[in-house]
Amino acid sequence: MNHVTLTEVGSNGFNQWVLTAPRRQALPIAVYPGVAMTGATVQEIVTKPEAQVAAQLALHARYKTPALLSAMDLSAEAEAFGCTVHMSATEVPSVTGRLITSMQAARELAVPEAGAGRTGVYLETVRRLRAASDGRLVLGGCIGPFSLAARLVGVSEAMELTLAEPELMEVLLEKSAAFLTAYLQAFKAAGADGAIMAEPAAGLLSPRMMAAFSSNFIRQIGEAVGDGRFALVLHNCAAKALHLPAVLQTGLKTFHFGAPMDLSVALAQVPPEVVVCGNLDPTGVFVQSTPTEVARRTTQVLAALAGHRNFVISSGCDVPPNAPLANLEAFYAAVETAG
Repeated sequence: MNHVTLTEVGSNGFNQWVLTAPRRQALPIAVYPGVAMTGATVQEIVTKPEAQVAAQLALHARYKTPALLSAMDLSAEAEAFGCTVHMSATEVPSVTGRLITSMQAARELAVPEAGAGRTGVYLETVRRLRAASDGRLVLGGCIGPFSLAARLVGVSEAMELTLAEPELMEVLLEKSAAFLTAYLQAFKAAGADGAIMAEPAAGLLSPRMMAAFSSNFIRQIGEAVGDGRFALVLHNCAAKALHLPAVLQTGLKTFHFGAPMDLSVALAQVPPEVVVCGNLDPTGVFVQSTPTEVARRTTQVLAALAGHRNFVISSGCDVPPNAPLANLEAFYAAVETAG
């Protein structure tokens, strides 16, 4: 598949790369499936930069992917703050328990430095991907501010606290945003052209609460790290069409949605310079479907959105480690055939 280099897109970053590409770009969030080729465990992927880089480069070599990504791991930042994380050889890490249970604990919570704990794994991964990129775009990844705060206090508890104790959530969100701003600046210093910020928990909020407890803080982060080249891609795999006005309040120009989003509605509501990515279900399509069905679903989405230059077909969230490589093969082949 053809790729567009940074030299060719100039200083406008990810969106210009999409809008000037000679062919439709395909960018599933896929790093973990590379374990099928490298033999690494998922635990090795999230703890060893060399294992993560090897998995991503193995997928790139096989599918000629147009960009290189670090793995999506929504536990590393919370772990850096002090949360307990469950590790597995076959599953992506998850946060267990609650770190913050009171306003006093929230106020006393220290903000870690960018690179603390396993966040350093992802910064080093990006450095190594940059060195191996041959001019391709390199994207890091991080959690979003509300999703991070929700992991610190408990996801279900966070939903209740937005109503019962909004001041506590504000304290956690301010600290989350401060850390994420520094972390994204560190990704820039490591050579990333942008980062995918995953904010799934915000999709569980009402549009009004999403605007207050997520979009407001993402706007602040985006303004702090934006420089006209570094792309902050907001991923929300739970957002629906009714959330679009709140999502757009972030002021960002690149969005990545999951299966619940009606992409035709989203594309109709954004200007042509704003890029929308998504939204093939990572489990239902990439894991559970046959290659024939993957090709059919991919072709179906491409046909429905063929008139939108600002659309990038992707998985609706990160592709699980157990996704058959034959399904990724069928996905890329369908995009290639569509042209």
